[in-house]
Amino acid sequence: MANENTKNEGLVYRGHPLRRIDNLIYYGTMAEKYIVMMQIQDTKKVQDLSIASKVSVQLQLTDPTLKSRDRIVKKSEKDSLYAAMDIAHVWLERALAGK
Repeated sequence: MANENTKNEGLVYRGHPLRRIDNLIYYGTMAEKYIVMMQIQDTKKVQDLSIASKVSVQLQLTDPTLKSRDRIVKKSEKDSLYAAMDIAHVWLERALAGK
């Protein structure tokens, strides 16, 4: 039987929520100090699926008073969504832990 709290959360990866808007994926919650934004910049076809082949990853502050370019703490480019998710998790965990 599914837990009612997890039923309404949506996608969660390693304890943090994932939200997708077109080619942007947000990892984390705006209630925290940091969030990771991943932008799928290029895809390739593998059989019938479009697979991300170039993903931009940015660790950002969630402070709404800052300009968008001033929010960026770290950025990188990865060649797969898996690699992007992996670095996003490490960056977010370290940032939220204050390291």
